[in-house]
Formats: sequence, C-alpha cells, structure tokens
Amino acid sequence: MDEDEVREFSEKLSGRIASLEERNDKLLEVARRVESEKRYAETEMGRLQKEIKRLKQELDRLKSPPLIIGNIRDVLADERVVVKSSTGPDFIVHAADYIAKENIVVGARVALNKQTLAVMGVLPPSLDPIVTGAEIIEKPEVSYEDIGGLEPQMLELREAVEDPLLKPELYRKVGIEPPKGVLLVGPPGTGKTLIAKAVANRTKATFIRFVGSELVQKYIGEGARLVRELFQLAREKAPSIVFIDELDSVGAKRLEVATSGDREVQRTLMQLLAELDGFNPLGEVKIIGATNRPDILDDALLRPGRFDRIIEIPVPNYDARLSIFRIHTRRMSATKEVDYEMLATRCDGATGADIKAMCTEAGMFAIREDRESVGMQDFERAVDKVIGENLTRHEAPGAMYA
Repeated sequence: MDEDEVREFSEKLSGRIASLEERNDKLLEVARRVESEKRYAETEMGRLQKEIKRLKQELDRLKSPPLIIGNIRDVLADERVVVKSSTGPDFIVHAADYIAKENIVVGARVALNKQTLAVMGVLPPSLDPIVTGAEIIEKPEVSYEDIGGLEPQMLELREAVEDPLLKPELYRKVGIEPPKGVLLVGPPGTGKTLIAKAVANRTKATFIRFVGSELVQKYIGEGARLVRELFQLAREKAPSIVFIDELDSVGAKRLEVATSGDREVQRTLMQLLAELDGFNPLGEVKIIGATNRPDILDDALLRPGRFDRIIEIPVPNYDARLSIFRIHTRRMSATKEVDYEMLATRCDGATGADIKAMCTEAGMFAIREDRESVGMQDFERAVDKVIGENLTRHEAPGAMYA
C-alpha cells in the first residue's frame, strides 16, 4: 500500500480503537452497576434471611406450650427437686441442665413444663404493684428549713434514723444497737408527714412510703403478704427508710370479740409485728410510723424493740407559730406592715396546717382585689376565717354541709 492508503487505514484503526474503548468504558460502568446491585441484593437477602429466622423463632415460641408457675419445696441429693405447682399437689421432677445450680434453691419461683412439670427456668421473685409503687423515686422538695418549731423533735428523729445510716461505725464503737423504728404521734396538721418528707429529701437512702389502710385487704392473707413483700423490698433496696402513715388503721388493739374483717386486720398486724422484731434482722432498714391516735395502738406495737423511740409532735406554741408564719410567707409579696408577732399571738391553738391555710387565704384575699401584695388586713381576715371554720367543724359536725 502506498502512503495515502496506509494513512487512511491507520485512521480507520484509530477510530475503531476509540469506538472499542468507549464501548469498553460503558461495559465497565454496567459491570460496576451490576456488581453494586449484586452486593445490595446479597445484603437484602441476608437481612430477609435473618427476618425469616426471627419470625420462625417467634412462631415456634408462640406455638410452645404454656409453662406453669411453681415453687421449689426441696432439693434432693440426686439433683431432682420437689416442686409445688400452682395446680396444687407436690411433684418430684428434674431441672433443665442449662439452669445454674446455684439458682435452684428452696423457695425459688420456677417455670414448669405443662406436660412433664420439669423445671424449665427460674423466675425473679414477684412483688405486688402496690408494694413496688410505694418506693419514692423523686425526692420531695420539703427540707428541714421548711419545718418550724420542731427542732427538738427533728434532732431525736435524725439521731434515730439518719445517724445510724450515715455513721454506723459510731454505734459500733459505743457498743449499742441503733433504734429500729420511730413513731411520730400528735394531732392532725402538726407536721408528722411533713417531717417524713424532709427525711426523704435529706437522706440518700431509698424511701418507701405506705399508708396503713393500703395494708388492709379483702381476702385472707393478702394484707400479711403485702407487709412481707414491703419489708422484702426494703431489705433489697437497703439502706432504706419505710414510712407507714396512719398506722392506727392497721395497728389497733386486738379484741377478743371481732368480726372476720377485724381478724384479717389482726393477721396483718401480727405480720407487721414479726417483721419489725422477728427472726429476720432489719439491717439497714429504718421504720418511721405516724399516727394521731396512739391511744388505740396495740401494746405489742409500742414496746421497745419495735418502735424504740416515740416522738410527740405537739401543737405549736407562740415561738413555733411565729417561725411557721415566717416560713410560709418568705416567698409571698407581703407588705412591711404585716406584724407576724401579733398574728402568732392571735392564732393560739392553731396547727402548722392551719397557719399554712391562713397564709394561703390571705393571698387569696389580695388576689380577689387585684392587688400584688398582701397586707396585714388580709392576714387578719384569713386568721378569722380559718379559726372560725375550725370552731364550726369542732362544735357542730355537719354544719358546714347543712
């Protein structure tokens, strides 16, 4: 070929090569896209396989027969156990190999196979929702500074409840056992529950609050079970403080002549007595009781060893009333003319709750007249109103609702 033909052939080859290279780039791009789609498909297939496996396991779990709840009565030498099922009788059965031997103990709650009654698992101990709900998670905002006129009582309470938890080594050095429980007695509105709130705010221990009437149940043995579970929770959460308000509703004196309801309350009381001073030590569990009817409490409940210290919360005197007035008015917009000494003198016999009501009423009188500050006249009207309501309530029961 001459030079022109060679040049022409070379140009055709160059064009052909460029075309092939362009096509090759496109094929490489397609290959990369296909490879990416392949990896995505493999990932998706793996995810779907896991989902299928999970659904199969869930289906198998739902198809599995129900388990029976029972309790271990005894552990035999041949590694078999005696269980009592919820259906009634006792059985000697085997336990599954995957259950840790240390978890198979007398009294443990277990799950039993429906057909063979073999022990399939150990369940955590159950607590009544009433008991678990008694634990105070958020500490009250009441502090010792919010309590006026009860300094001696607060000192006794802190010595019996706080110090044994904060300074136990001091009691060991002295060689005495710290008090187990404290009973707060006094008229309504004198600050018994308020003191307990201040203790809950101050201490780092778990605070468990219960009202005595919540321990009174309809069915036989239910109240005693609640008491038992209450103290079980307190021991598990130790150091802890158990506050039983309105103790007289469950701790009244036992009578020879009683109805079936009274006998159930007495069973609950006996369980409470056993927990306060029984064979199981309380350890770092402190008890605070509160009542306004100490005269009807059972003598066994009041003896040393159960409530070692009985603290009387009296109706506030003049100095205490003055202190309470200053506590409840420190956040109020009161004028300078307010004479707290005169107010404390006028409301002789009023409780701390009454004084708080007076301060609230005085603020309401100011709000009623669209004023932003509370004056002496408002407090005087509030004192007259609260004292008048108290007189009406005590002298003529039912008159307020006539």
